[in-house]
Amino acid sequence: MTELLAGPIADRHTALGASFAEFGGWNMPVSYEGTAAEHKAVRSSVGLFDVSHLGKALVAGPGAADLVNATLTNDLNKITPGRAQYTLCCNASGGVIDDLIAYLVSDDEVFLVPNAANTAAVVAALAGAAGDSVTVTDQHRDYAVFAVQGPQSAAVLDALGLPSGMEYMAFADAVLDPEGAALPVRVCRSGYTGEHGYEVLPRWSDAGAVWDVLIAQVGERGGLPCGLGARDTLRTEMGYALHGHELSEDITPVQARSSWAVGWNKPEFFGRDALLAEKQAGPARRLYGLRALGRGVLRAGCTVHLFPGGEQIGECTSGTFSPSLSVGIALAFLDTLAGVKPGDEVSVDVRGRAIACEVIIPPFVESHV
Repeated sequence: MTELLAGPIADRHTALGASFAEFGGWNMPVSYEGTAAEHKAVRSSVGLFDVSHLGKALVAGPGAADLVNATLTNDLNKITPGRAQYTLCCNASGGVIDDLIAYLVSDDEVFLVPNAANTAAVVAALAGAAGDSVTVTDQHRDYAVFAVQGPQSAAVLDALGLPSGMEYMAFADAVLDPEGAALPVRVCRSGYTGEHGYEVLPRWSDAGAVWDVLIAQVGERGGLPCGLGARDTLRTEMGYALHGHELSEDITPVQARSSWAVGWNKPEFFGRDALLAEKQAGPARRLYGLRALGRGVLRAGCTVHLFPGGEQIGECTSGTFSPSLSVGIALAFLDTLAGVKPGDEVSVDVRGRAIACEVIIPPFVESHV
């Protein structure tokens, strides 16, 4: 059995009474005071997540930005240095190897934040396409990542002298100075919750000191440390894709409603021909949201039917109980030929019990990013 990897501040999580579980090969905090309480803290005040398991990679050298633009789906030319962009690394058939954030530092430097389990695959794919002038370096354990999310997130950063006034998906490098320590951090106005928030990236070795000052400020505002449980309920309410569920090497961005992250007019990127063909023909399935009309919690793997016991037309890829709405919600791929549209009613089989659900296009709750 492979030993689980530990983040840089596992001792802090243990001291806070966190429960843990495996995620992407890492031993991750799932909850501290309960998923619902942590979820509501993010929606109403502020929460702090340790997501240092996320990958990090550096693409550097003359033509680094050109390499990223010629391989990943989104059009990097649409942003300028100091901005970040959601993008996808696809295979030849259009399936998604990973979804990630690209930080454009300069024409010669792009910093990538992929998912934990897919970092090596992304690094290998880009390195295989790189010329002699560009290097692609795995920096997975060089940096930690802390997500400060919620209406009070800017106040937390302001209290620590960190930049907070940037536009969505802009980033800035700064210095955090607890007790004269002068710790360099990168701050991006981004997140995975649907709330106003930031991701703070310190050096791995500085993670403990940075967490300590962040959690102190979060606590002063009635916020909470938050685990993967709340991260999942928050992102599901927003309809945000999770790789391995709504995106995978067998699921394309066209099917997953992620076409907005594809630079369709670019001359090249991984999977371009297959994605253009699917876009023109129309996908055989598409991602929708399902909101339970009665009691019951929807889960990944539950089948979706036109009516109780009727023809199967899809399958849930994520499901949870929404703390914001107090109902079961799910993300599901539905067959295009079924002709289902938003507002229609379908049936979800949950352990042999049919639960009526309304079909929607996410998000389930209003975005505040």
